[in-house]
Amino acid sequence: MRNLTRSDLTELNVFLSLTRSRSFRVSSLELDVSSSAISHSLRNLENRLGVKLMNRTSRSVVPTVLGETLAKQLEVGFESIGTALDALEQHRNFPVGRLRLNIPYDASVLLLHPVLAGFVTAYPSIDLDIAVDDRIVDIVADGFDAGIRYGNSVPRDMVAVPLTQPLRWVVVGSPAYLARRGRPLRPADLRSHACVRMRLGDKTLYKWELEKGNEFERIDVPGPICVNNTQSVLNAVTNGIGLGYCLERHARDFVRTGQLEIVLADWAALGEPLMMYYTSRRQPAPGLKQLIETIQTAEGVN
Repeated sequence: MRNLTRSDLTELNVFLSLTRSRSFRVSSLELDVSSSAISHSLRNLENRLGVKLMNRTSRSVVPTVLGETLAKQLEVGFESIGTALDALEQHRNFPVGRLRLNIPYDASVLLLHPVLAGFVTAYPSIDLDIAVDDRIVDIVADGFDAGIRYGNSVPRDMVAVPLTQPLRWVVVGSPAYLARRGRPLRPADLRSHACVRMRLGDKTLYKWELEKGNEFERIDVPGPICVNNTQSVLNAVTNGIGLGYCLERHARDFVRTGQLEIVLADWAALGEPLMMYYTSRRQPAPGLKQLIETIQTAEGVN
C-alpha cells in the first residue's frame, strides 16, 4: 500500500472538492484558499500522477473519465476517514476504559463522594479504580493514571489542575473541652493546650499554620494524641480530647450541630487548593478530563 504524504492528502481533497463543485471559485470558498492555490494544487497532482484528471475551460472544470473514476474511489476513502474521526470524537466525549486514581482522605470526602453518582451515570463505560491514601506516592511507578494532592505537595514535573479554590483551615474544639480548659485567644496560647496532632503522609508532624493580615504563625503544638487522618482528628476533638486543626469544610456540619466550635477564627489560614495531577509524558487517561470538569463545576472553579 502506498504511503500518502500530507501533500497527497491535501491535493486529493482539493481534487475531490473540484469534482463536486465544478468551479475553482466555489472550491476556493469551501476550502478557504485562493482560486490560484486550487489550480496550482490540481496541476501538481496531475503532474505527479502523470494523468489528466480535469478538463478546464474558461467557464467550467469537468472531470475526465479517469478523474471521475478516481473521484468515486476517493469519496469512499474520505468517508471512511470521516467515520474514523467521528468515532474518535465520540470516544473523547464518551470515554471508555479504566481510570486509576490515588487520592487523600480529604479529597475523597470533599470532592469525589459528592459527584461520584452523577459521574458514573454520565460515563458508564469508565471504570474508576480509587485508592484513598494520605501517603505520598509515585503515581507513575505505582501504576496510577492521576492523583489528587494539595498544590504545594504536587511534584513539579507533573501537570497540575486546580479542583478547588484556596482552602480555609481552622482550629476547633468541643464545648466540653473549651468549658474545661478555656479558649485560646492568640496562637501562642495553643502551646498550653491539649492538641490533637497530625502526622502527614511523609511521616512528619504537621505544624499548625495560622495567619491574620500580614502576621503568620507556624506552631508545633503539644498534645496527648497523634493521628494520621482528618476523621480521626474530628473523632478525638468531638470527644473532648483536645483542640484540632482541619479544613473548615470538614468542621462545618459539626459546628452547625453544636458539636464543635471554631476558635481563633480571625487567625484562620488560607491554604493551597486541591489539585488533580498527572504525568505530562503521555496522553491523559480516558475519563480524566471529564472527571476534572465534573469536580470543577461542582466546586465553582472555571
